[in-house]
Amino acid sequence: MSEFKIPLSALKGRGAATRNAHRFEREARAAYDDGWGTWDETLSAELPTWQTEIRWEDARSALVRNDSPDIAFDLSINPYRGCEHGCSYCYARPSHSYLGLSPGLDFERVIIAKRGLAERLCEELAAPGYQPSHLAIGTVTDCYQPVERELRLTRALIEVLRDARHPFALVTKSSGVERDLDLIAPMAADQLAAVYVTITTLDGELARQLEPRAAAPQRRLRTIRTLAQAGVPVGVSVAPQIPFINEDMEQVLAAAAEAGAHSAFYTVLRLPWELNEVFQQWLQLHYPQRAARVMARIREMRGGQDYDSDWATRMRGSGLWADLIAQRFHKSCARLGLNRERIALDLTQFRPGLAAGQGSLF
Repeated sequence: MSEFKIPLSALKGRGAATRNAHRFEREARAAYDDGWGTWDETLSAELPTWQTEIRWEDARSALVRNDSPDIAFDLSINPYRGCEHGCSYCYARPSHSYLGLSPGLDFERVIIAKRGLAERLCEELAAPGYQPSHLAIGTVTDCYQPVERELRLTRALIEVLRDARHPFALVTKSSGVERDLDLIAPMAADQLAAVYVTITTLDGELARQLEPRAAAPQRRLRTIRTLAQAGVPVGVSVAPQIPFINEDMEQVLAAAAEAGAHSAFYTVLRLPWELNEVFQQWLQLHYPQRAARVMARIREMRGGQDYDSDWATRMRGSGLWADLIAQRFHKSCARLGLNRERIALDLTQFRPGLAAGQGSLF
């Protein structure tokens, strides 16, 4: 990875400070100090204000089928490509490369919204031969990122699922999910909905660095409490675990359990494709004194590599350090009473004709 010097002020409100080249680009450019003083002039110049840009694409389909054995759901829907939250560790960043956009700054400022997604979902649910299965919303990027306030694509999807009596789960780190409690709570009462809230750390300063545009940790705990009080089965995600960075997993689990969470899961940091450069850049900027130590532990959990995509280990890692993280997680869950009962959603209530406006004999 090339050397760079970027002022921390350039990262205000963003997880990445540069437009890192994607893997399909033929040319890549990087700032370089040539010794003539132009580098210092560049750093002292007024920094540009990067505004979020929304681009629309017509949805050709809604449901994406999953055949990965290490993922618990069979179907997923993602209303958006890219995510304003700007998480420096987001495994979805490389997906922007397929659009000819940067997994760095472009991923968090150029958001692709899918027009007509709810209509495609309604059609697919009503298709002959469709069988209901475990469905997750927002598995790639957050379905309640800030643009959802105006675009309401996620709400439109939930309305279709409600009408069809199709169960779903979603994962978010946004308090925006509370807006749709009028839809989610009644479905949860019928075992048709569950929500998982991601809390990576309780350290507010670290959270601002890791997830610059996501809700603060304490606000997410309040969301868990609100969901639980409304009768929604709620779990907490403490993903990803990053060695020597977010070391308060036990405290996060305890706070989430006290707020009303009944289940939990975790993953360890994974760095596919261009994310490796984006995250290491973030490390060098925020924690240069421990960057080498962090990467050494990551490689220890990945068989000596920065990343290993093997299905058996990609979510949890392997080796002593990965085993220690697993022990900490499972012992904390046992002590707190988390994961004692699986959140079971009812697939037998599915009525696709209701979503299409047809009546029902039952």
